[in-house]
Amino acid sequence: MRVLQIMAGNGNGGAELYSTDIMLSLHRAGLDQCVVMRPTAPRFAELRDAGLRMAPEVLRVPVRPWQRLKLRRLIARERPDIIHCWMRRAASLVPAHAAPAIIGWYGDYEEQETHFSHCTHFIGVTEDLARHAYAHGAKPGRAFYVPTFPSVDEALALDRATLDTPPGARVLLTLSRLHQVKGLDTALRALAQLPDCWLWIAGDGPEEAALKALAAELGVAERVRFLGWRTDRGALLRVADICLLPSRYEPFGTVILDSWSTATPFIACESDGPRAYIRDRENGMLVPADDVAALAGAIRAVLDDEGLRQRIAANGHAEYLAGFTREVITRRMLETYEKILGSRNAA
Repeated sequence: MRVLQIMAGNGNGGAELYSTDIMLSLHRAGLDQCVVMRPTAPRFAELRDAGLRMAPEVLRVPVRPWQRLKLRRLIARERPDIIHCWMRRAASLVPAHAAPAIIGWYGDYEEQETHFSHCTHFIGVTEDLARHAYAHGAKPGRAFYVPTFPSVDEALALDRATLDTPPGARVLLTLSRLHQVKGLDTALRALAQLPDCWLWIAGDGPEEAALKALAAELGVAERVRFLGWRTDRGALLRVADICLLPSRYEPFGTVILDSWSTATPFIACESDGPRAYIRDRENGMLVPADDVAALAGAIRAVLDDEGLRQRIAANGHAEYLAGFTREVITRRMLETYEKILGSRNAA
């Protein structure tokens, strides 16, 4: 089986992180892959150094017709059985009938007819995203659910002093882009009601200045640490008391699995992804989006109720071990590729 992987993003987003992780895992499992990725992508060198065949020439020049021409030449040379398009930008580059199977990967509710028109199959990271593919024209048996897996580092918990945080503080952690849809302003407003808590915000994005201004306005700036983009999420999670996902909109949220993998108590607002995976007070806590009082109340409940805290942490970790480890998801992706090619051959 020969697979051409196309990731056209160039930042530090969740899709970019996971696509690189699964490519590395598939490589270790023996899958023959060629990867189209920008040479400036943060983890390009990591894939190259691991031994994957890289094709930086396709996206080196930011001119779409030139990129399509380069991609056609690469496809003619590689003759892949599957072209796996990671999100709409990648899918929009691929010509029709370029391979026996062309997969469009959904990490969000995309416009299938516009961006994925040449795709023959679809993979969604939630069951609802797979249903979304069918609702927008996928043929029967052509849409699959394959969740992501977390890839937190194995580092020990950080010393809080390294982040200028008192040893006795209760640490709340967010891991996301600093974007309006992520609801980080709600977390800051909740922090104002929790005087014994400190908030670590790990990530970067366009809302950083606005969030810092809000923290100052609320009088909590001295209890907030803006950490920037971090690659040591495991070390952060292992020292945090609670991981928060206050998003107004979140189709999945790999941070759920990050938190579960380290047995860190998890609280989220009720966007699509968390609703699909979190059972309130069983494997996490769910509160309405934009409800500052509810978020502060859930945090207080988890901090003050040891039984609740231990239950949601233990149950979340058990679900991670049962269905979301790197080994489980890598095997599931390979099986999905095999099903896709099997259906094509049968047809």
